[in-house]
Amino acid sequence: MKFCKKYQEYMQGQEKKLPGVGFKKLKKILKKCRRDFQSQKHLDVHHTCPQPCPVCDGTFFPSLLKEMSDVVGCFNQRAQKLLDLHLASGVKKYLIWFRGKLQRSHVALIQEGNDLVTYALINATAIRKILKKYDKIHYSRQGQAFKSQAQSMHIEILQSPWLCELMAFHINLRESEAKSSNTPALFEGCSLNFDDGKPSLSYELFDSVKLDFDLTCSICLDTVFDPVSLTCGHIFCYMCACSAASVTIIDGLKSADPKEKCPLCREAGVYEGAVHLDELSILLKRSCRSYWKQRLRTEREERVRQAKEHWELQCRSFMGV
Repeated sequence: MKFCKKYQEYMQGQEKKLPGVGFKKLKKILKKCRRDFQSQKHLDVHHTCPQPCPVCDGTFFPSLLKEMSDVVGCFNQRAQKLLDLHLASGVKKYLIWFRGKLQRSHVALIQEGNDLVTYALINATAIRKILKKYDKIHYSRQGQAFKSQAQSMHIEILQSPWLCELMAFHINLRESEAKSSNTPALFEGCSLNFDDGKPSLSYELFDSVKLDFDLTCSICLDTVFDPVSLTCGHIFCYMCACSAASVTIIDGLKSADPKEKCPLCREAGVYEGAVHLDELSILLKRSCRSYWKQRLRTEREERVRQAKEHWELQCRSFMGV
């Protein structure tokens, strides 16, 4: 079965209408461009598609840009709700259930996670294939360049921190003692690996493509502790990220100056929307027990020190000293 038909059947089979890639519509745009190009070539007017191309660039990229933004927005929102429910406890958990955000059963949580991962992967495949077709028709690399642009705009779904959280969620459920033998798996091929002591989350995707999340903080050069993902997709220890953003842990990353940049990619304005990776934190705590205890002790000392300095400063300000 051709991917276009497979993708349409998948999207139409969803109980609730979800944002998706207009694969068929985008293919029609490219077909029109190909017909015009072949006609011009036959008349010996143009031998290549004009750049910029009014047929493709005027409609193709703007449409795809909006669709990618809608898809990643939907995925992030649903993944956040799912993980909030999984991590919630006590009264908060019952309130979420009461509001009807998700079903109560453990299996329902896993199924929702499975649906989300499938949604992410099939849309990532659709985007990859349509951009590949664009480059084939135009004899260009503009499709690949657009993919890089989408990553810088934070609308590349495979770069979403919530996908990293779902991977950790899957491993946490798989290794949980409460997990029964007949509980369905979230998705296969996902693993936490240690290469020379350096951890990473990996998942084998389509066409031998491998998704990897490096879990070594590039600031302290150790396994990330209390991990956060900046909006650029890079993962750091929370305290290291605060240091890089020139803020205290009392003020938090949301108080960072918008001009502050990611230590790795040097992109500005990446701290305010940082995401705490709580499922990943649970996974690493379970997998690196001795390291986690030692790091927790060190972090507590630093947090106490910063808190003490903060309140001393507040007292001096209040006293007018």
